[in-house]
Order: sequence, then C-alpha cells, then structure tokens
Amino acid sequence: MSSTARIAAPSIIEVRDLVKVYPAVRALDGVSLSITPGEVRGVIGENGAGKSTLMKILSGVERPTHGHVLLRGEEVQLRSPHDAQQRGIAMIHQELNLVDELSVADNIFLGREHTRGGLVAASAQRDAARQLLARVRSTVDPRRKVRALSIAEQQLVEIAKALSVEASILIMDEPTAVLTERETASLFDLIAQLKSQGVTILYISHILPEVLRVCDRVTVLRDGRLVTTIDAADATESDLARLMVGREMKDYYPAREPAGREVALRASDVTVPGWVEGATFEVRRGEILGFAGLIGAGRTELAEAVAGLRPMRSGTVERNGRPIVIRSPRDALRQGIAYLSEDRKGRGLTLDMGVAENITLVSLRAYCRPLIRRSMEARAAREHVRRLGIRCGPIRRAVRTLSGGNQQKVAIAKWLEMSPDVLILDEPTRGVDIGAKKEIYELIRDLARQGRACVFISSELPELLGVCHRIAVMRAGRIVNVLDGPSATEEQVMHLAAGVEGGEAKASNASKEVAA
Repeated sequence: MSSTARIAAPSIIEVRDLVKVYPAVRALDGVSLSITPGEVRGVIGENGAGKSTLMKILSGVERPTHGHVLLRGEEVQLRSPHDAQQRGIAMIHQELNLVDELSVADNIFLGREHTRGGLVAASAQRDAARQLLARVRSTVDPRRKVRALSIAEQQLVEIAKALSVEASILIMDEPTAVLTERETASLFDLIAQLKSQGVTILYISHILPEVLRVCDRVTVLRDGRLVTTIDAADATESDLARLMVGREMKDYYPAREPAGREVALRASDVTVPGWVEGATFEVRRGEILGFAGLIGAGRTELAEAVAGLRPMRSGTVERNGRPIVIRSPRDALRQGIAYLSEDRKGRGLTLDMGVAENITLVSLRAYCRPLIRRSMEARAAREHVRRLGIRCGPIRRAVRTLSGGNQQKVAIAKWLEMSPDVLILDEPTRGVDIGAKKEIYELIRDLARQGRACVFISSELPELLGVCHRIAVMRAGRIVNVLDGPSATEEQVMHLAAGVEGGEAKASNASKEVAA
C-alpha cells in the first residue's frame, strides 16, 4: 500500500493543503495529492467524503477556501470551467449536462461552434461530431435531438463533448453508471487508448471492481480528508471498502425475512407501445421483487406504466385482488403505489428547494391550514431525516448541496411521506457509495418487514441477488422468467437477459405465471 510508487515521475496536476468550507460543512480538510501524466487515478470515498468538491475545484466550478492547485508545476487559479478547459482540464459530470432541445452535434460544440462567415457551419460540425462519437463507439446520428436519446447514449455524448476540447486531464465522475457491459468495456478500451496518448484521467466511481480494473492508483477520501493513495495492483475490493468507511464491512446485504402470502399488486398482460409486450408479474406484501435486464429491456417503462407515468395500450392492474384504473401518478398514489424515478435529480427532486420542502412536496396539502404550516412540515421532515439517517444539517438546506446518498434518501422520504403500500424503486443505489448502499438495502428490508411490497429495479446483479426474494428478468420488453433470489446466480440472470441458449433457469415456485 504505497503512495510513493511513482515518486520520481513529475506531476501534471497537484493539490496542496486544499480546504473547502461551506456553511456548517468542511467539505475538504487539508487534502494533498499529486498525479502523473498518463496516469489513471481512481478517487473513491463514501458520499460526503469530498470527492465531488475536489473535482469541482479541479474543473473550475468551485474555488478553494485555502490551499493551492499546481498545473505542470505552476500554481494556477481555476476561476471557471471555461478557464479549466483552456488549460486542458475537462470534466464528464455524473449528472448529464446536456441541452435536451439541441442536436447532439450542437451539444458537443456548444460555445465552440464551427463557423464560416459568422454562421454555424452545420455540415462541418456534424462531421466533427461524428468522428468524436466514433471514438467512444457511439453510432448516434449527430443530427438527433438529445431528448430523443437514451440515458446511456447521452452519457456517451457527454464523453465525446469532453474529448472535443482535446483535454490533457480528463475527470470522469461515475462514467459507467448508466452504461451496459459492452458500453463499459468500450469505455475502458477508450481510457486505455487515451492513457497511451499521455492523457491523465481522474476516475471517480463507487463500483470498486471497475476502479481496480481501470486505475493505476487509487486515492481514498473520508470525511473530507485524505486517507491514503494505494497502487491498484496491491489492493482488493475489501481493502478499498475498509479504507472508505474506516471499518470492516460485514453482513453487507441484510438477511431476507419471509414474504407474506397476500398479493399486494398484480399487473397482467401489460403492453407499452415500443417498450413492453404482454408483461405479467405480481408482488406480495413483505416481498422484495427485483427486476433485472439489459438497458432497453423495458424495466423502467413497465414500472412507469404501472405508476401512471406512461400509457398502456393494453393490460390490467390489480391491488389486493381488486381491478384498478391508473391513468396518472395521482391515480397510482390514491391506490397506494409510489414510484421512485431512476433520475433522482431530473425527476425525483427539486434541487434548489430545501430538504423539508422536498420531503413534503407530494403531501403538501396535509400541511395547509389553509396556508402552509411550516412548523408542522418541519416536524414531519425531521422525523424522516431521523428514521432514514439523512445527513443534511439544517432542515431547509438546499438538496443540491447534499451528497448523492443523502439526496437519494430525501427522494425516498418524499414517497414514504405518502405511506404507500407498494413502493417501486428504480435504480435506488445508482451513484451512491458503498456505505449508503448498505443503508438503502437495510431501508428496503425494513419497508418489506413492515408489510410493504417493494419492486427493486437495478442494473447491479449482486445487489438483486443479495436483497430480493424473487427476480424477474426482462428481455426485449418481455418478462422471460422469474427466479428465486437466494438460489439464482449472476450467470443465470445474464443468460436470460441476453437470450443466451442454455440460460433458462427454474422459476420460483411462488411465481408460476410468467409472460412468454
């Protein structure tokens, strides 16, 4: 575990005694590190450890309270993202930073348009965009509007946009969070190619196997301080987890408790045009039903249809054995069905509002007499903060300033405030650290223990296998099988999701009716 493995190499970027203080929060506390040219440096830590703050300083989004940033041995003041880009530093943000109504090409060159005679040279710009997209193995038409792309396609556009400034230092914040295995492999090939060209990459991720696979060295932050920098070749996942949280991670997945017999929700022969074809599933009280599948399999679209966010062409939904009609999210909530979106910042939260305001946003009517009773609202919000372990400081603090894990807990609290009987959680652990994931698993287990029916959609197979009673596997809009969670394997799930011959596995005895 050495932080001096490359002591002889000159640094391309270095920070010394970096401190960043926000109101009531010391986000960075004397962090110093040095990175060499062509190095892939992992930066890990729990949410709130200071990773995002450090990256914001290096990309010019934030200014440090104290400390120094050196670029190629010279101290610099990074006053803005544009200033950082001019110096060869580009950042691919965890949350997409694209303009929905512009084309792919226009997004890639926004503010740096190809012009001829004072006008945008659209054809030349599209050609340049196409070349950049090819570098990230994307076949997206540069003329398409960004709003028409999948999240995975948008992520690749973000990477192409960062490459367009010919950066010598590339900061990647959770770049694979929404990518398929094939897209992730392509990204890793691209990282290797950039590394061979002398590009330095700072790689922030909560996916520890990825960090060990792609990084040369790994820097660990905890509570705003540097813990250590370790050679990836000398580390294990357990080493990194222990360094991140400061303790051994035992019993990572909570013990499953027996599910009830009563069916809380049943969806039959649901069809969503272009996405889902004849899907049937049921979830019982006290059960955690997982949904696995590749990107584009239809998991989110099926969930959105059941939650009233997307119209069904056909199909029925029953609650407690009784047919119901759901045409809107309001209808779903009236029936005790809540849906946590996979896009917590775009659809799950109002980022510039406070913690209390977000938690009570859906249930606000209950706090109006007729004006909003802020004291009642604050009491209710504080109870959720206590129960879910949300670390936020003042209850009116803007959600935007919280770590990813705490933002996710606020989004969950918003729906728990409605006391749903059925809670659909779409990628609830995406972009949160290993400690926050464990807390979310325990929260889902506790909700099931209370008799609620939980639907858990995830792209991380280990957590589905570790948490769920049963796992429904989707492929091309259909549920192809339902597996018993404790006995299923990653290989079975992947074979079913990818349509590999020989991947058929025995479905759970409790789930005999599966869509063909």
